Amino acid sequence: MYLVKTPWLLKKLYPNLIWDAGTDTRCIYLTFDDGPIPIVTPFVLNILKKHNARATFFCIGDNADKYPDIFEQLKTDGHAIGNHTFNHIKGWSTDNNTYLDNFLLADKLLDTPLFRPPYGRIKRAQAKLLKQARPDLKIVMWNVLSGDFDISLKPEQCLKNVLKHTKPGSIVLFHDSIKAFHRLEHALPLAMEHWANEGYEFKVLPF
Repeated sequence: MYLVKTPWLLKKLYPNLIWDAGTDTRCIYLTFDDGPIPIVTPFVLNILKKHNARATFFCIGDNADKYPDIFEQLKTDGHAIGNHTFNHIKGWSTDNNTYLDNFLLADKLLDTPLFRPPYGRIKRAQAKLLKQARPDLKIVMWNVLSGDFDISLKPEQCLKNVLKHTKPGSIVLFHDSIKAFHRLEHALPLAMEHWANEGYEFKVLPF
């Protein structure tokens, strides 16, 4: 089970995390988790380039290490980089020191003040440890979840998810992963075309 639109109560419970831009300006913050990888990440980059758009990629350190050319292309194209741990580990089921070590391993490679916990799950103690290790750290969540990772979801519903819930200042979460590609390939181009026609800009984090 997952929620497409982040409820206000969750934002209230975790006010130190970034959930949206809190602005009425017609801009959207597109974010992509789990890359970079061949085929999928280049597809995303091509769609973004078509709309002269910038996005934020929360990279798995191990993937950035395996595919350095794609990782460098993200930066060359002007996109922002975020840390998504080195091995996509789940905070709730990982001890705090192991979680910190995995974050730091990725940070050596990615060198970014932006972090998004895999699965959106991080203990308060882990968040504190990460910020102690990197004082400029910003932990970024989202307020619109595309659901592209859900293999039971039809691509058309993935598109409806983002079109229905995205507002000015939204942080929208997609995945540049093999698992998500079938839904991403359908939803992303159509969503961006719609938003561009509505006069939205696509910006990078942090705001």
